[in-house]
This record gives sequence, C-alpha cells and structure tokens, in this order.
Amino acid sequence: MPAADGLPLIAMHGVRLAREEHVVMRDVNLAVQPGEFVYLLGKTGSGKSSLLKALYGELPLNAGRGEVCGFDLAQITSKNVHTLRRQLGIVFQDFALLPDRTVNANLEFVLKATGWKDAAARERRMSVCLKDVGLAEKGYKMPHELSGGEQQRVAIARALLNDPPLILADEPTGNLDPDTTEGILNLLHGLAQANRSVVMATHDHEAVQRHAGRVLVCEAGELREAVMG
Repeated sequence: MPAADGLPLIAMHGVRLAREEHVVMRDVNLAVQPGEFVYLLGKTGSGKSSLLKALYGELPLNAGRGEVCGFDLAQITSKNVHTLRRQLGIVFQDFALLPDRTVNANLEFVLKATGWKDAAARERRMSVCLKDVGLAEKGYKMPHELSGGEQQRVAIARALLNDPPLILADEPTGNLDPDTTEGILNLLHGLAQANRSVVMATHDHEAVQRHAGRVLVCEAGELREAVMG
C-alpha cells in the first residue's frame, strides 16, 4: 500500500546490506519525510548505490526492517516489485534510455508498462513531463540527437511519469559537465516539495555546498548524518 499522509517515505531500522558474504552496510537507521532533499555522499564503493538498490527493491535486506512508500521491503519479490516501483522515480548516471526509440517512445514505453491504457491520456502525461523538464519540443528526437544534459532531463521526465512521491537518483550528474550539472541540480531540487522527496547519491561535495539539503554520509560500512559548513 502507498504511504499514508504524515508517514515517512523511507523508514529503515537496523538494516544490514550484503552481497554474498561481504557486508556492504550495517546498522542503517534512516527516515526520510515528504518534501526532503537528501544527499547520499560517499566515495565509490562506499555503499551509496547498494542502499539505493535496497530502496527500490533490487537488493534484499540482510537484516533489519525497511519500508519505502508504505511497502515492507521484506515482502518485495521479483513478482511484486513493480508495485513498489510505481511509487518511485529512478534516475541513473548513464540515463538508461532506449537508443532505438524517440524521446516520446521512451516515455510511452514506461506508461504502457505501468498500466496507462488510454492513448490520449499517455500523450497528455508525456507532454506535461517534458514541459516540466524544459524539453517540450524535443519529443520527436532520438537520444543520440540530444546532449548529455538533455538526455538526463528525459530520464527525469521518465521518472516523473507516474507522479511518484519519491525520486531516487544515482549519481545523476556523474557524466555531465559543470554547467549542465548545475541545471540538473536546479531541476532535481525543484522536484522536492510538500508531497515529494528526492534522494540523490553523489560524490560531488561542491554540489552539496551550492545546493542546500540534508546530507548523509556512507563511510566504512555505516550511514551517518553530516553537518555541512
């Protein structure tokens, strides 16, 4: 069931994450409220991506309890993970667009897969989401015809299609130049509002200094709150 009003979108208690016999993170306690922008800071291999994968149901919890958007992560399997992911928008570093389809076809693929039966409704939703990311006139383009920043904006539009309460972004600016990074950060921060939160994994400390947000640090297998100054 989707999260009820007033409840955290993410709640983790005593979580341990492991890959085979290797413990990636231990004793993770985390609560993310609606409207928060949260950075996950840490070096490559520190556990940021593993934590995000746990949040979207790809990596099972090795111990502890976790809920995301009202779903008990212990009950998520390959057969029902789609119900959780309908409540999430996921943005990847490499954009993950289908290279043989136009922007509109990329978006429509997701809408069809998540149960949008009406073609006119799909068209309206695609138009709204592309406008929201500043690409209202780019729906006919192929991914290779777009800049890196534009491709990431398409990926963000895709993440917004089902109006999810939670956006998970894994190094979304990792392949972008500084000027383009600034535009993507502005866009992502604009998405965090009263009914939506953004959790962004990054190793870009300068971005955190320029754009305020709650900062969590993944280090030595642990997650801790940081005070930036």
